[in-house]
Amino acid sequence: MKTLKKINAFRRKLTKLLTKNIGNTQIYENYDLVNKEDIKRILICRPNHRLGNQLLITPIVQELIEIFPNSKIDLFVKGNIASVIFKNYDNIDTIISLPKEHFKHIFKYLWGWIQLRQKRYDLVINAIGNSSSGKLSTKFSNSKHKYFGDCNNDSVQNLKNKDHIHIAKCPVYALRNYLSKIGIDINKTKIPSLDIKLSDLEIAEGKKLLKELVNNDKKTICLFTYATGDKCYSETWWLELYEALTVKYTNYNIIEILPVENISKINFKAPNFYSKDIRQICSFIANTDVFVGADSGMMHLASASLTPTIGLFSITNTEVYQPYYNKNIGINTNSMNTNEIIEIIENVLSK
Repeated sequence: MKTLKKINAFRRKLTKLLTKNIGNTQIYENYDLVNKEDIKRILICRPNHRLGNQLLITPIVQELIEIFPNSKIDLFVKGNIASVIFKNYDNIDTIISLPKEHFKHIFKYLWGWIQLRQKRYDLVINAIGNSSSGKLSTKFSNSKHKYFGDCNNDSVQNLKNKDHIHIAKCPVYALRNYLSKIGIDINKTKIPSLDIKLSDLEIAEGKKLLKELVNNDKKTICLFTYATGDKCYSETWWLELYEALTVKYTNYNIIEILPVENISKINFKAPNFYSKDIRQICSFIANTDVFVGADSGMMHLASASLTPTIGLFSITNTEVYQPYYNKNIGINTNSMNTNEIIEIIENVLSK
């Protein structure tokens, strides 16, 4: 395992070195103009397997569907999560998926890259500009028009939008700028939200699961007490918040979503829900009134369920990763006490 980690670390460094100049020397004024109606097949490159990172490209997918409603979109990703996230996106055609563990499945890995050359695309987009594998796959793909998503160039630097540094919004702003350079007019509407597009049937199933857990019709506060690495808050921190919530919200259900690791930072004191089905978890959260959790894939999943989401940040940059729209908010807990956090929860619930 240690050897594989070292190999992966070396691979990432090498890929970053090889791709550092890809897309950085593009001169937009020299791009050929494009007829909007000619964009019929699009490829989006985001070869990353993490739940949050794949949810964060749902806004740019929605943007492209709005601009090119008759197009078919392929995704170049890693792992199997994208097929779950984009299940209800009609414009998604093919998902080219790399294995998460490259060296254990080398032939599947190579086959994924080979598939990039088998179709001719009208437009290829690297969803995240600082992704080395995203740049490389965009470069390797079969298309005349390629956008490498470099948000550090004039695509973003010349924008007046204060929220352009957000990891889900930046690619959309930058894409709009690029498309305007190649002659495609864009209506300046607001950035799409994260959205997994739950069906009515899925939402109804989530409602049933919640009713089975709480067995009442009270409003529900949903907690997610886990996160990876330093983003995870201590048991002491969570227990203090949980106890304060139980005192403040006696007429609410307070429940906990458990991670795949089946860990609870409040020692399983609250009724809890456990599932490995991403869409089932999302449909369950969609029936709650507010979600509170640290910066994580689950936080982004809650946001994509369109439930008001409060993201807790202590390490990562709030402005880059916070949930947005739908009464969502990201808060820096380093400068807040428990009472102040509860006041924010109250503000969200009362709107």
